[in-house]
Amino acid sequence: MSDIRDSYISPLSTRYASAEMQHVFSDNFKFRTWRRLWIALAKAEKAMGLDISDEQIAELEANKDNVNFDVAEEREKLVRHDVMSHVYAYGKQCPKAEPIIHLGATSCYVGDNTDVIILREASNIVLKKCAQVLKNLSAFANEYKALPCLGYTHLQPAQLTTVGKRATLWMYELAQDIENLEYQLSNLKLLGSKGTTGTQASFMELFDGDEEKIKEVERLIAEEMGFDGCVPVSGQTYSRKVDAYFLGALSGVAQSAYKFANDLRILQSFEEMEEPFEKNQIGSSAMPYKRNPMRSERICALARYVIIDSINPAITAGTQWFERTLDDSANKRISVAEAFLAVDAILNIYINVTGGLVVYEKVVNRRVMEKLPFMATENIMMESVRRGGNRQELHEALRVHSHAAAAKVKLEGGVNDLIDRIAADEAFPLSKEEIEKQLDPASYTGRSASQVDEFLKEVINPILSRYTGEEIKTELKV
Repeated sequence: MSDIRDSYISPLSTRYASAEMQHVFSDNFKFRTWRRLWIALAKAEKAMGLDISDEQIAELEANKDNVNFDVAEEREKLVRHDVMSHVYAYGKQCPKAEPIIHLGATSCYVGDNTDVIILREASNIVLKKCAQVLKNLSAFANEYKALPCLGYTHLQPAQLTTVGKRATLWMYELAQDIENLEYQLSNLKLLGSKGTTGTQASFMELFDGDEEKIKEVERLIAEEMGFDGCVPVSGQTYSRKVDAYFLGALSGVAQSAYKFANDLRILQSFEEMEEPFEKNQIGSSAMPYKRNPMRSERICALARYVIIDSINPAITAGTQWFERTLDDSANKRISVAEAFLAVDAILNIYINVTGGLVVYEKVVNRRVMEKLPFMATENIMMESVRRGGNRQELHEALRVHSHAAAAKVKLEGGVNDLIDRIAADEAFPLSKEEIEKQLDPASYTGRSASQVDEFLKEVINPILSRYTGEEIKTELKV
């Protein structure tokens, strides 16, 4: 007997993705959905007058979840066709209904319609987890909306912002991803029952050329499966651009999470903020003192995978010849599934991290105060001008003093003595005490706190009102 440890198992299954997301891409979900589609087809065809009995449909209903995988797998070894193998297996359980299973349909009737349903179900999982991240960050932004911190451009200290305002930047990107994915879902339609080349020729035969009945069959199938309609035209498959649209949206989620995680990794290096670190967690096998941002690093690693993976369906969409080719299938079953599983993993970590973010306020304040004298120079200059100083001469003096103070810090390892230098310069009609009054960090954060309040009220709360389910908490596997 072979040991399972001798076989490759995707870490997306064993290490990263949730059981909930894995179920959507499981054989159980797939083949049970096939059976629901066969039932929907039979019901619609019966409603439009085909000779299908209530007894046959009841037999199909009774066995819709009881998939006899062993029979299907044995049959597939013989016929080398997965759909016909499952038609055969279903027929063995439903002898009365066997003659009408898959009537008029081609393989893509179950294959593609199921894939569309999987896109819907998997996307809904992604959306509710994105919303939980926003909920976590909303509480965080509100708590720290007025805490001044260094803002950065080019990763160099710039004007001040607040810890909470910075969090809104992370949130806004994810909010746009939610709206994008919601848009894709709002436009998602079933393939329907289009036939081998999308002409519905087999259904014209079944219904003696009655086109209204054929259209009504599709409407009934869509209604049964919870969709507002089927695509208006197709070849054998639904357009593979749909997969590209959805993986583009997932790539957006990965990009947003990547930016957050990179920012947090830098902030953890600055010792201003930290991801959760458990009591017995080991940061390094060699350096016992280390507290590595391993969760954020994992987000970045998985995000890169998703961003690259999103190219797959774009290439597939562009290389589908005429009414269809089969070079999409093998790629699609890997690329689409793994994109969702990887984004699910990213969001599991994102929820975990944002549910336990740590802010070291004293470090944040110390770093602000180290740089604030430089940022205060404009206010000092303007107040000095109001008291009769010459703006151009004061600007030059501040430039000289700033560079000298910076050199003392960088070259000598000393403290920033810019305020002392300005106070000692007779060109500035201000006492040291008056100059120090200009060093209140809250005076340099602009509308940060108000922007947080407005953003949460006008942008985030409406999104969260659409996702009011149970609180999601995640535990990570090493």
